[in-house]
Amino acid sequence: MELKRVVVTGLGALTPIGNDVETTWNNALAGKSGAAPITHFDASKFKTQFACEVKDFNPADHFDRKKLRQLDLYAQYALVAARQAVADSDMLESAGLDKDRVGVIVAAGIGGLHTFEEEAGYFALHGEEQGPKYNPFFIPKMIADIASGHISMEYEFHGPNYGVVSACASSNNAIIDAFNLIRLGKADVMVAGGAEAAVYPAGVGGFNSMHALSTRNDSPETASRPFSASRDGFVIGEGSAVLILEELEHAKARGAKIYGEIAGGGMSADAYHLTATHPEGLGAKLAMKNALEDAGMKPEDIDYINVHGTSTPVGDISEVKAIVDLFGPAAHKLNISSTKSMTGHLLGATGAMEAMFSVLACKNDIVPPTINHAEGDEDENIDYTLNFTFNKAQERPVRAALSNSFGFGGHNATVIVKKYEE
Repeated sequence: MELKRVVVTGLGALTPIGNDVETTWNNALAGKSGAAPITHFDASKFKTQFACEVKDFNPADHFDRKKLRQLDLYAQYALVAARQAVADSDMLESAGLDKDRVGVIVAAGIGGLHTFEEEAGYFALHGEEQGPKYNPFFIPKMIADIASGHISMEYEFHGPNYGVVSACASSNNAIIDAFNLIRLGKADVMVAGGAEAAVYPAGVGGFNSMHALSTRNDSPETASRPFSASRDGFVIGEGSAVLILEELEHAKARGAKIYGEIAGGGMSADAYHLTATHPEGLGAKLAMKNALEDAGMKPEDIDYINVHGTSTPVGDISEVKAIVDLFGPAAHKLNISSTKSMTGHLLGATGAMEAMFSVLACKNDIVPPTINHAEGDEDENIDYTLNFTFNKAQERPVRAALSNSFGFGGHNATVIVKKYEE
């Protein structure tokens, strides 16, 4: 069968560097860090006392008290970003929109961690004297698929609806699934993305115990420094990004604006370690190779890679090895950047946010930077003849961009987007 083309017709974002798409994008181009001391809880006794939190977010501005009782913070973020994306797409203004063919896949790597922590903590403190007294919304607030459910109920979208959980690859997997449903003719429009809100004691403490987080408490804004020798771990972030994916002819028929096109997606497993990437980047290489084949593209067709680039000692090296191995000479002709240097690592939401950055890079012909790299801070294991777009955005033609996301468990997912052409 002939596969349908899939385009992006709406964007929404609530991130550590902006509460909408325009602000987030402009701050990314300006190289602004979203890292600051943690405000969600008292982190003074933790090894890491900073994070990339969403700023100036008041839930009461978006939801009434009854609705808030049903929503963990991660789902609040998802709904706000989805509302932005749906409004941006203008799909609800289109006469004859078939809501039976509009679906939602909004992913989370963890889901309602704060809700779980609160409820389990209350039982641990009071269970012996009071017995099991749990909030009736405990389970539906906590589960990682519920954001998709809330979005579908708000808009009465009856198409495919579920969540994806593949750790930090989750929202790239959500985009790939949505892309495939549309090009196979199973849906006309898909709301796709991710959300996460794990900047709470269990999240920070859990990652601290693994020695995964940076502990640069004296300088949070410079702590996320991918590809620098002095990197000491990732900076945990939170927020949501949502893309509206739409079948091309459906979009054209309603006169939708088109940001770009989804070209392909690739997935793989490291099958190597619980949390560490394969040291030679074999899984990362396979995911990128599969994405290129799915898109019918060659390495030289890619102008920009938004790397997973978490600022961990092992992960950054293995991803660079995978790029050099797969792209060969073409690796030196493209731009590479890690926007996590500014946003931190949004876990299950990171893929969607970085897919959004990749779409905007193609649309605007500009590559956001990798910040916090100082001259002389080079790692002997990294090939610095590659263009890591350090510290300053770079204008250049961006025909196509590749975005990587890798998760604990060895989950790898790569999305390729490209400039829309008739």
